[in-house]
Amino acid sequence: MHSQVYHSHEIQAWEGRWFRQQNSSFGLMQQVAWLIAQRLDDVFSTQQNIQSIAIWCGSGNNAGDGYCLAKYLQDLGYQVTVFAAERGQSADLDKAWQLAHAHHVNIQAHFNIENSFDCHVDALFGIGLNRDLDETWQEVIEIFNAQSGLKIAIDVPSGLHANTGQPLPKAIKVDRTYTVLGLKAGLFTGQGKEFSGKVELISAIPHDDQLKKLADLSPTTVVLAQRKAFGHKGSYGHILVVGGHAEMGGAVMMAAEAAFSAGAGKVTMICDAKHHTAILARSPNIMLRDINALTNIQIENLLQHVDAVSFGMGLGRDDWAEQQFFKWFPKIHQLQHLQTVLDADALWFLAKHPVRANENTYLTPHPGEAAKLLNCSVSEVEADRVTAIQKLQQKYAGQWVLKGAGSLILEDQLWICTAGNAGMGTGGMGDVLAGMIASLKAQFKEKIHLHQIVTLHALAGDYLAQKGQRGLQAQHMREAVYYVVNHQDDKNKVKANESC
Repeated sequence: MHSQVYHSHEIQAWEGRWFRQQNSSFGLMQQVAWLIAQRLDDVFSTQQNIQSIAIWCGSGNNAGDGYCLAKYLQDLGYQVTVFAAERGQSADLDKAWQLAHAHHVNIQAHFNIENSFDCHVDALFGIGLNRDLDETWQEVIEIFNAQSGLKIAIDVPSGLHANTGQPLPKAIKVDRTYTVLGLKAGLFTGQGKEFSGKVELISAIPHDDQLKKLADLSPTTVVLAQRKAFGHKGSYGHILVVGGHAEMGGAVMMAAEAAFSAGAGKVTMICDAKHHTAILARSPNIMLRDINALTNIQIENLLQHVDAVSFGMGLGRDDWAEQQFFKWFPKIHQLQHLQTVLDADALWFLAKHPVRANENTYLTPHPGEAAKLLNCSVSEVEADRVTAIQKLQQKYAGQWVLKGAGSLILEDQLWICTAGNAGMGTGGMGDVLAGMIASLKAQFKEKIHLHQIVTLHALAGDYLAQKGQRGLQAQHMREAVYYVVNHQDDKNKVKANESC
C-alpha cells in the first residue's frame, strides 16, 4: 500500500471525528507519547551515551505530548528535563503537565539551556501553526538549533508549515520526525526535507471513511517489464529530441543520451548543425538532423515516424527560437497519440501563447518556469508547491512535474517523490529527466506512470551521489540511468532506501 499524505485540516477533522465517538483526547495524547517513547528507546539503544534528554514544550497540545513523553522516558531510565513555555488554556495540556509533575519530572519554566544534553526533543508547536513566528519564538528556535546532540521533532519540526514545507520564517532542524496520525506534505517537499530528517509515522487510530488523502509518496520500487528475446530497435521506441539553439547544444545532447540510456531503440536529435560534430564524437549512435534545414513537410514526416518527442531543451528565447516553437509545436500538439515532453524553453513560449495539452503531454517546469506559466513570482510557487501544480494542470491540462526538492507529480492524482538529493541541483538534470520521460513512455506508454519515471531519475541521482553530492554533473547521469533501469533483482525491481 502506498504511503498516503494528508493536509493538516484533514488530520484535524479526522481527529475531531474520533473524539466525537467518545474516544479520549488525553488518552490519545498518552498513547502517542508512549509509542514515541518506545521508538526512541530503540534508537537510543543503537547509539552510545544517550542518557540525558531535554524536552522543549510550548503552550499547546503538542507540548502535552512532550510532557507525557517526559514521564515515559523517565520511567525507562533516562534523565529527563523539560524546558517549557507558559501553558495555554487546555484541559489535556494541564493533565499532561500534572502527569509529568506528579512523577517528579524536572520541569523548568524557561528556555535558558545551561547544560548539554544527549538528545533534544521539539514539542513546541503542532500542525496548526500557519503564521510567522514572532521574534521571541524565532530566538527559541535558534537556541534549539544551536544545541549539540540528537534532535527529535514530535509531529512536525516547530516553525515548519505542515502543508507547504516552508519555514515561518525559521524552523527547527532535526534528525528524526515522529509525525502523528498521518504523513504531512510539508515534511517531504519544498524546504521540508531540510528540516524534518528521517520521517516515521505514529499511527495511533484507524482511518475512517471520511478521511481524504492529498497525495501519495511515490514508491521507490519501480517494476519494469522484461524485454522479449526477439525484440529489436524498432520494438523500443523512436525518440525525437528537438531544441539546440546555435549557442546551446549541451541540453539536447544530455536529453538524447538519457533517452538511449533508459532503453530507447532509436534517438534522433534535431538541433543547430554546428553541434553535430561534438555530438557524434560523444554519442555516434544518435541520429542527427539540422533544425534550420527542415521544411514543414519534412517535420510532419518525421513526427509521423516517431513514438515520442522531447521538445524545448536549449531552444533559446530569442526571435529564432520563437519561430522554431511555432514551426514545431502546432504540429506536435495536433498528434494526440504522440508521447510529448515539453521542457525548458518550450514552457517559456507556452506561457506566452497558452493552449491546453492532451493526456499524453508531460510538462516539467522548475519553480521559475512554473512562475512564468502561472504569471506569478517564484516565491509564490515555492510558498505552496501543491497549490501551484494544481493550478498548472487546471490551466493547461496534461500531466505535470514540479521539479525541486520533493518533486511533485500530478497525473490523475498527486504524488511526491522522496528520492533524490541536493547534488542534483545542477544544470542539465532537467534535460536528463525530459529524455527519460520520452524514452520510457515510448517504450511502455500507459504501463509506466510519470511518477515512476521521476523516481527512476531521482534514484539515478542518488546512485551518483554515493561518491559525494558536491560536483555531481548531469553529463554523468547517462551511466547512472543505465544502472537504475538494469540493476534489478530477480523480480525486475529497482530499489532504494525508503524515506519513511
